[in-house]
Amino acid sequence: MHARDRWLPWRDAALMSMTLAIAACASSPMPPPLPPLPVAPVRVAPSPLAQAPSPAAAAAPPARTLPPAASAANGGPPLPVPPPRSAAVAARFPAPAASFATPAFAPGRQAFTDSDELRAILYGLERNGGAGRRTDVKVLDLGASQSGLPIEAISFTRPLVPELAAAASAASAAAGPLPTRRPAVLLVAGQHGDEPAGTEALIVVAQDLAAGRFEAVLDRLDVVILARANPDGAAVFQRGAADGSDVNRDHLLLRTPEAQALARLQVDFAPVVVMDLHEYPVGGAFDRKFGAVQRADVLLHYATTANLPSFVTKAAEEWFRLPLVASLRGAGLHADWYATTSADPGDKRLAMGGIGPQIGRNAAGLRNAVSLLVETRGGGLGRTDFGRRVQAQVAAVTSVLGNAALHAADLVKLRQFVDRDTAAKACRGEVVVEAAPTASEYALSVLDADSGAVRVVNVGWDSALELRALKSRPRPCGYWLAADQTDAVRRLRLLGVEVSQLDEAAELRGETYREISRQGVAGDPAAHVGEGTRVVVQMVPSLLDLAAGGYYVSLAQPLAHLALAALEPEAPAGFAANRVIASVAGEARILQRPETRMISVP
Repeated sequence: MHARDRWLPWRDAALMSMTLAIAACASSPMPPPLPPLPVAPVRVAPSPLAQAPSPAAAAAPPARTLPPAASAANGGPPLPVPPPRSAAVAARFPAPAASFATPAFAPGRQAFTDSDELRAILYGLERNGGAGRRTDVKVLDLGASQSGLPIEAISFTRPLVPELAAAASAASAAAGPLPTRRPAVLLVAGQHGDEPAGTEALIVVAQDLAAGRFEAVLDRLDVVILARANPDGAAVFQRGAADGSDVNRDHLLLRTPEAQALARLQVDFAPVVVMDLHEYPVGGAFDRKFGAVQRADVLLHYATTANLPSFVTKAAEEWFRLPLVASLRGAGLHADWYATTSADPGDKRLAMGGIGPQIGRNAAGLRNAVSLLVETRGGGLGRTDFGRRVQAQVAAVTSVLGNAALHAADLVKLRQFVDRDTAAKACRGEVVVEAAPTASEYALSVLDADSGAVRVVNVGWDSALELRALKSRPRPCGYWLAADQTDAVRRLRLLGVEVSQLDEAAELRGETYREISRQGVAGDPAAHVGEGTRVVVQMVPSLLDLAAGGYYVSLAQPLAHLALAALEPEAPAGFAANRVIASVAGEARILQRPETRMISVP
């Protein structure tokens, strides 16, 4: 029996359950009732899962030579030695019956799938639709990493049916421009190069999509997969990119080509759901502090940052996280909330995932997508429990894809509503410039380090589910940037934020900034605050005489909250705090809607 066949019953049972759920319900109501909205067309006719013919293998492009430490011949880079554990604890994490057909699972293999092997797999799946195949499978060139390795995604798309698009447009004059593609789900792994399980899982999912095993999903959604976002880190099994930077903390400043590649995917596909796969560290500070072992196979979270639309959060919880917990439980896997602890041995609190807008899942949430985090236990384990870790990731992706297909029409409706609502808030209300988690307590399920017995410990818990506003301000109509702020404009455009250039001089009511202080801030891993700079400014009401050539960033756009995170000087992750805008004199808040002639910046 082929190794793959041993895991087909588990996989096919999950997929069949997903298909029956889709067939039973074409669309579910949004938990809070929404105003009537025109809904973009979504193909809703479910089709039974069927084994598609094996795709014809396409010739892969010439393979790149990887650093010697990463080649399969010498076993890849050295892997960490896993922490010791008792036999009783080990028995809590049995190997699954599932097995997977990726290079990492070849008999005797110790290295994980390397970049050349990943490229060969992706190009082997590539094909055009037609000739009985409705789905286009295309490898997407997103540029190169810092060391020159290709960053490539793979998309599974189908054409938008023209007559349905026309019908949706005719349904309401407020429908806006015709949609050009179907709703998409973006799956991302490998932002941290020492977390390999997500990449292997997305290879499995890509193979299944190409083989026709997710037809019920592809009837309703396009799927885009970036299986390895940080190829340099993976090549040497390190967390950061080649320059050591954390790619997952670079989704606002976009300093790295790796983060720019992911931003390009999100601008091009505007996914309604983004799923980011990681692995959390095992042992270390947690075990020492609590005298216990973390129990969860999977830690889950979603976007939690200031100014996030509440409907998006509600959809993430009710349409995805709760069903995902149940699905994992059904697969024999334990799930809990994602949380971390500091290195301080006296600090017994845990903090839920970071709230900064620069973190990948939060930046995706500010794009009005349902943004989900999945962390399997794996950091520091090397190859230990690798099959179970990959199984957990595949099970999580299967659940999310199934629920995204189930709610495809609702997700489009939600996106349309939130995009319009965000844009309509320009010039009114307040925005949060800086926030913090709320201190609380949590009953955490852990394992006794010796007996493996389950026990519950009450811990201090910094909750990201309810944020405290530390600093708020009235929401402006937009921001002015001086003509020399071309780098800030370039980054905003990479984020997908709309920017216009003044074609003539203007006199506008606004506020300028006067910098009072600038102070370095030490990082706090427990609160997910990285090292950086805290800027304090004084607001100065002004009648601004603006010359032609300057830039205007309107908040009457769907990505207004992403623009706010970048352009408020006192926002810790923003452009001014990080010297993308060198001086606060180079920007101002605009408090009236300009009527000046402007040119859209491409």
